[in-house]
Amino acid sequence: MFIFAKIVKKFLLTIAILLCSAASVFAQYDKDVFNMRGRLALQDGKYTQAIEHFNILARLDSTDYWCFFFRGIAKYNLGDIRGAQKDFNTSVRLNPVFTNGYHYRAITESRTGDYDKAFADFDKAISLRPGFNGLYYSRGVTNFLARRFPEAVDDFNRYIRKEPKDPSAYLNRGASFLFLGDTLKAMDDYNKAIKLDRFEPECYIRRGRVYAAQEKFPAALADMSKAIELDSTNTLAYFNRALLYYELHDYNSAMRDLNRVLKDEPGNALTLYNRSLLYAQVGELGSALEDMDRVININPRNVLAYYNRAAFFMEMGRWRDALADYNRAIELYPDFAKAYLNRSYVENMLGMTKESKADYKTAQRKVGEYRAKNASGAASFADTTKKYDSLLALDADFAKKDFNDELIQHRDIDIRLKPLYKFHLTSKREDRNLALSSRYENPLIDHFIDIVPVPVVVSNSDSLSTLRLVRSLTSVLSGDGSDGAGRVNLSPSETYFLMGIYDVQQKNYTSALNYFDKAVSAAGSSDEKDRYSRYYKAFYLMNRGVLRAEMIEFIASLEGNVQTLSMDDQGATRARVSDRVARSYDYSEAIEDMQAATEIVPDIPYLYFNLGNLYCLDGEMVNAIDGYSRAITLYPLMGDAYFNRGLVLIYLKDKEKGCIDLSRAGELGVKDAYSVIDKYCTSNEQN
Repeated sequence: MFIFAKIVKKFLLTIAILLCSAASVFAQYDKDVFNMRGRLALQDGKYTQAIEHFNILARLDSTDYWCFFFRGIAKYNLGDIRGAQKDFNTSVRLNPVFTNGYHYRAITESRTGDYDKAFADFDKAISLRPGFNGLYYSRGVTNFLARRFPEAVDDFNRYIRKEPKDPSAYLNRGASFLFLGDTLKAMDDYNKAIKLDRFEPECYIRRGRVYAAQEKFPAALADMSKAIELDSTNTLAYFNRALLYYELHDYNSAMRDLNRVLKDEPGNALTLYNRSLLYAQVGELGSALEDMDRVININPRNVLAYYNRAAFFMEMGRWRDALADYNRAIELYPDFAKAYLNRSYVENMLGMTKESKADYKTAQRKVGEYRAKNASGAASFADTTKKYDSLLALDADFAKKDFNDELIQHRDIDIRLKPLYKFHLTSKREDRNLALSSRYENPLIDHFIDIVPVPVVVSNSDSLSTLRLVRSLTSVLSGDGSDGAGRVNLSPSETYFLMGIYDVQQKNYTSALNYFDKAVSAAGSSDEKDRYSRYYKAFYLMNRGVLRAEMIEFIASLEGNVQTLSMDDQGATRARVSDRVARSYDYSEAIEDMQAATEIVPDIPYLYFNLGNLYCLDGEMVNAIDGYSRAITLYPLMGDAYFNRGLVLIYLKDKEKGCIDLSRAGELGVKDAYSVIDKYCTSNEQN
């Protein structure tokens, strides 16, 4: 289904660009320019860039339904299904007879499993343009996802009558026939797809899997090898070929293909699971155990992983470890008869005779219950005839249950928050006269930046840390080569602050902290000539608080104990630290600095953003959300605040709100948002 969804996405994007080229001509030149730039970026696959252009266009004309539609297309292709649906909603609200808006809103609704709404939107689109053939293709896909396979076949039939040379339609109709149990028609469609496009690997993968189901392993192997010949990076083909080599008892070749998958997809739980079992079969229990440990780390609720790891422990004579894993497997699935049988054996080896007999009786009872209920032929963990130590295919029952039927999926991903804001040195002064700029404007910050004799900016960009200092601080303060700021006679606090910034740039952190201390102490004293000096103290506190936090992070990194938000794509979250060091760090001084700054100047969003980060580092997640929310209230275009708040919300298992925040962050130009959305916000939509 992963590749199937990818083909649909490509196909639908092509339709959208080709059929929407008749967009209305704008009278104003600027709108024309941004419209064209956005559409060209869309055609080139530069979706983030396209969103930036359409954002500007939306600000110029909030009634342009094409603008929201195209932006929705870009978001869709970045995996931001929620954001795309919101834009398609806007497009049909602005133009209630906009066929493409209903068409694509139906597609996003089908991706989120809201099939009733999707079919209603398809009906609306078809009533507006009954001759638009692409609607039947898309509705066929939705019927397939809704498991309405006869209706899917009907829609693909109608599409194929007008588009008989589209191989993807035959692939999808073939998949529908497979689910209807008509293997001959499915194979016929796959053969037609190959005839139409001999260079599409997916065609051979589909046909190869049918051959494999028919136990025609040499033919299946030939198709998988052909797919790899056409696309040497196709991990799906390598995965399937590994299963075929396994069936043919060519374990070396199977291992080679699994290794190839993991080279590109190191967090692929299903491939790690299969490789673990293969290692065990060839007697490499150490490697088998290592892979299964990784599977459990990625998916701690995987019943089969615990069951098989327990078997490894038994082989190694580690009876207590085996017992713990069988306990966990039974806890996760109390009807697992084989786990009871094996645990009975382990308990007997440990001299736990009473417990061993009880487990044996429980296993027999579970088996009896299973046989009594098995008239329907339903699979069950109580079925002792099943082998639970065989490699799993992508469509295996238990692969669906424990691996979410996905091949290409990193689950174990560390997501770092967008970093703290502070005053940085920069190479040149900021240009504040840019048209349509969304920069944050604050008179106090701007005035402070203007009086400092070197270019500075408030930023959280890591790229500024590598800035090469052309002029020494001494030359700046003496007035040599002043860049035109018109003043080098700084107050004591301003001088100390500037010296601290220079030391930070040169990584002299202890010295920098000393200068920031002096700046804070001097601010507002009688020696200060600038009437705003008492307000500038907030800036000094901000930088001091950031430096204190960064010094803690630096120490933590040396000890291998940097904490990050670690989440799996089911919304499970945990704070993960190194096994070597168990130590907590105190961010209270940094938090106090930031709070003191907000008391002096309560309307600067950067301070509340920083508080959000510091609270997060200190484990106070609810306070962190409050900080980000306050920053967003003060500066609604602060994409980083939406990004970080979204991550924390997902961490707290409020996935829906978190993904909405990430969508908004992406819309505001935070490019990392879409990769996070793809990992954590689309799992329920990909079937």
